[in-house]
Amino acid sequence: MAQAPKKIVVEHSDYFDVNQVEIPDAVLLTGNVRVNHDGVVLTCNKAYYFQKENYIKAFGNVQLVQGDTLFLNSKYAEYNGNVKKAFATGNAVMNSPDATLATDTINFDRNNQEVFYNSPGTIVNKDNTLKSKSGKYYVAEKKFQFLTAVTITNPTYVIKTNHLDYFSNSGHSYLFGPSTITSKANYIYTEKGFYDTKKNLAHFLNKSYIRYDDRVIKGDSLYYDRNREFASATRNVKITDSINRGIVKGNYAEIYKKQDSMFVTKRAVAVNFVENDSVYIHGKKLMVTGKEGNRIIRAFNNVRFYKTDMSGKCDSIHSSSKTALTKLIGNPILWNGENQITGDVMHLIGNNNTQELDSLKVLNNTFLVSKDTLGTGYNQVKGQNLYGKFIEGKLHEVDIVKNAEVIYYMRNDAKELIGINKNVSSKINIIFDKNAIETITFFKQVDGDIYPEKDLPENARKLRGLVWRGDERIKSKDDIFPPEENEGNEEIAKETKAEDDKKGVPMKIRKETLNYDKKKSKK
Repeated sequence: MAQAPKKIVVEHSDYFDVNQVEIPDAVLLTGNVRVNHDGVVLTCNKAYYFQKENYIKAFGNVQLVQGDTLFLNSKYAEYNGNVKKAFATGNAVMNSPDATLATDTINFDRNNQEVFYNSPGTIVNKDNTLKSKSGKYYVAEKKFQFLTAVTITNPTYVIKTNHLDYFSNSGHSYLFGPSTITSKANYIYTEKGFYDTKKNLAHFLNKSYIRYDDRVIKGDSLYYDRNREFASATRNVKITDSINRGIVKGNYAEIYKKQDSMFVTKRAVAVNFVENDSVYIHGKKLMVTGKEGNRIIRAFNNVRFYKTDMSGKCDSIHSSSKTALTKLIGNPILWNGENQITGDVMHLIGNNNTQELDSLKVLNNTFLVSKDTLGTGYNQVKGQNLYGKFIEGKLHEVDIVKNAEVIYYMRNDAKELIGINKNVSSKINIIFDKNAIETITFFKQVDGDIYPEKDLPENARKLRGLVWRGDERIKSKDDIFPPEENEGNEEIAKETKAEDDKKGVPMKIRKETLNYDKKKSKK
């Protein structure tokens, strides 16, 4: 059997009148009115108390107090003791231990401890000011929920969203649906996110990105520390550099804004746009440091790169935007068209004015080799150093100097083999056309001959040190990932998810979303 509602108790009033003409069925209370109902105390200047209905209308300096959890002030209020509901209007202000809400009309349902309003309201919580067209406050949880346009203004940033859960005691914000966070430092977009307004820590999911002056950072999950200006991203990471025309991708990234540095790993690849083409660089680790105009890209461990007509491998790469110099360090190999180039040290030099490749430098133990177009032999050029020149991004000419040796299969216009040129000289000049050798010119101290094929035995057709590595050649942008990394894709996904879940916040975001969806479905 349901309990009968408790009656409103009048604890004090300077005057107690009954006027059946003006207010039938009500008692008029005036002067220092104080009533109590089941733990809630209401005070005002004047009140109409309807005893039968267990209902009260309050006027002037109205205050409704629930323990130390809620204080509601207004010019006018009504309270129904049977259903334990109140509404206050006229400069209505609600104070909780951590926040103050000011709006035109506030409703309070004591049964489920919910405050709600449908008029433009302002909430002040320490450094944060929240403005919205409507909202709810869950007293027990100390949580504000907004399902219409809401703005949080902080001295450092501004948050705008259509669905926000805000906990006034912790300063935790949960954002759902299209949301933005704008500051001098950056601009953040998310469709599901968490922001700790006290610690300035955040975690974003669902189509989220952080935009700095010259960079946009995207990922399935973004972590952000505003105090350190640090961001990390996991899974499907993409960092776009609008000024330097580059993109870095991977499955895990760390960005340190104050140090102008970035670290990317797990299938990391840097894509730079050069002369209407794209250069793809992959390493187990990628680092990008330095300000715009003085940016350095470093790639480590089993580095592989690809461009439409050029690709290569080495242990590591160091590329400077200021000097336009890219160093291929440790066992470098370069494929230009069908030509394989190796040497101890290899430098690619660009032109910052034209944004094109300008020249190539290979120092010590230079070896250039390509397969004979029709036979099984190899065209080979060997020397100490190589100096090459690019025209419109294509290798046009090279000089091989000092102790130059050559073995070259000479063919006529009908592609018939004329003979095999084998000689040594001080310098060799090669002109390329469409990445194939067009002419070879020998300079100084030329010693050798053109041999008919039958007169040059097989063991004399290879220069010392020849290693043909055509099966390693990188022929597309997909080849920049070694087979073992393609096979380890699932493992990478597990690792990045584990790293993500360490922070714990995404789980909380999902939980909040779930709770909200359950409430909606019940309705």
